[in-house]
Amino acid sequence: MSFGDPNPNNPYGQQPGQPPQGQPGYGYPQQAPQGVPPQGQPGYGYPQQQPGIPPQGQPGYGYPPQPGGTLQANNGFINVAGLGTVELATMGRRLGARALDGVAYGILYAIFSAIGVASIVGASKSIDDCSGLEYGTPAYSQCVNDAADASVGIVAGFFGFIAVFALIALLYEWLMVSIWGATLGKMVLNVKVVKESTGQAPGLGAGFIRWIIPMVGSLFCGLGTLLVYLSPFFDNSGKLQGWHDRAGSTIVIKTK
Repeated sequence: MSFGDPNPNNPYGQQPGQPPQGQPGYGYPQQAPQGVPPQGQPGYGYPQQQPGIPPQGQPGYGYPPQPGGTLQANNGFINVAGLGTVELATMGRRLGARALDGVAYGILYAIFSAIGVASIVGASKSIDDCSGLEYGTPAYSQCVNDAADASVGIVAGFFGFIAVFALIALLYEWLMVSIWGATLGKMVLNVKVVKESTGQAPGLGAGFIRWIIPMVGSLFCGLGTLLVYLSPFFDNSGKLQGWHDRAGSTIVIKTK
């Protein structure tokens, strides 16, 4: 009487339909190591991932980062990296700050203009002083030549003052906004210009772009500059970004 497998072709004594122990059977799925769920089947305790969605808490390859400034339901507040939730500056504050800066510009311009006008008036009087000399004499000719030279120097000095004024205006607006995010007018009204993506001051590059666009507009009788400063009214994003803000990727916020 035989106690072995009646099938002489089954040397391992396994039941039909089962692979030999310790050896992978042809056509039989291999078991995964302990603690690892089988491929193609959700394992108990293992989170299932949806197709096209990166794992939570990990940046997905090929997925764009979230924008730096996120508007909150058009309520005047915005989330900015590094600053948290801040309030956008109203157009009243922005135009008020611009008006204060305009007053500062006007005072400087008046000072330089007065110096130039006084110089020109002084030159014209020096020419009149030659009228007491006899016409055609060497003394008269010398007096006229000296007065003409003085006039040329005074006129050149006047335009030099204008150039210095323009340079001061450039450095005032460009450097202050680039480095500190605010001019004196903006500081008084608690308004600051920041990069939308970082919440920091714009920097020299973005600050210059933001400054040059209104200046180019001034070439059209000042109407272009006015339109640039009023352009936040036309912004449909809710961020009150003017054309110069969009070009420099900046927003204007309240600091208090």
